[in-house]
Amino acid sequence: MKLGVICDGISRDLRHAVDVMDEFGLEYAELQFVGDTEVGDHSAAEIAEIDALLRDRGKPVSCLSRHIFAGMTTANRPNDALHRQHMEALKRVIGMAQIVGSPLVRIMTSKKEQILWGSGGAERWNVAKGAWETLLPLIAPAVELARREGVTLVVETGNGTMVNSSYTARKLIDDLGAKDVLKVLWDPANNCWCHELAYPDGYDELKGGYLGHVHIKDVQVDTPRATLEVRQMGQGQLGDLFQPMADALRCVGYDGAVSFESVYYTGNGDFEAGFRACIGKFKEIFGS
Repeated sequence: MKLGVICDGISRDLRHAVDVMDEFGLEYAELQFVGDTEVGDHSAAEIAEIDALLRDRGKPVSCLSRHIFAGMTTANRPNDALHRQHMEALKRVIGMAQIVGSPLVRIMTSKKEQILWGSGGAERWNVAKGAWETLLPLIAPAVELARREGVTLVVETGNGTMVNSSYTARKLIDDLGAKDVLKVLWDPANNCWCHELAYPDGYDELKGGYLGHVHIKDVQVDTPRATLEVRQMGQGQLGDLFQPMADALRCVGYDGAVSFESVYYTGNGDFEAGFRACIGKFKEIFGS
């Protein structure tokens, strides 16, 4: 498979991150922050420098990952001030993607309401009525922009966001009729918070052309205690599921990239050391 990394998980110094990628034979660069700047906010000169560096070092961009729509709520509406701000940022990220040759641009979704649908009385007493319906018109303009610009968006299954599972990601795409330009950025570790079993349950939801990109990390969640622990790869609750996930992706000929998300460290804030502790297991499972 096409193996890569979210570069700022190693370092926001892109040149150093690329050096480390070379050290471990990782080819695909996913960009989120370069320097102190989030993608979409770099100057034309900075974008040209990023592009030249990656092309010179043979590192194709797999995805540009800005936090588009993150932080919005059910109170937001299309074309309000915050929505316009996110749409303008999306336009800038798409412009950068067209220069650096990124096939994908990430979007997120608004903050999570916990119970979206229900029955047997829950629909009256427990459901956050209309919460899901507020999301669709916020995302629809992004879908139309992507169609006009000829790019593909990927919606991440995120912690604390309305789309926090493979099921809700697929439902968003179907409800918008957007399968042509909107795919799922599957982050199975994030999905652990809502107790969606990554394999086979989460994986099976993405069959039929919904999967666009993958993030890999390992975690242990304790939802009742509202606690999340990032763990060394293979030592969290996904440890036994990574191999069947990788085997399933190979079986269907998945041709997208798999990005290691380096968010683990041992307590000293050294995320590069955390990356080095995990990357061997990542390559063993997804690269062999």
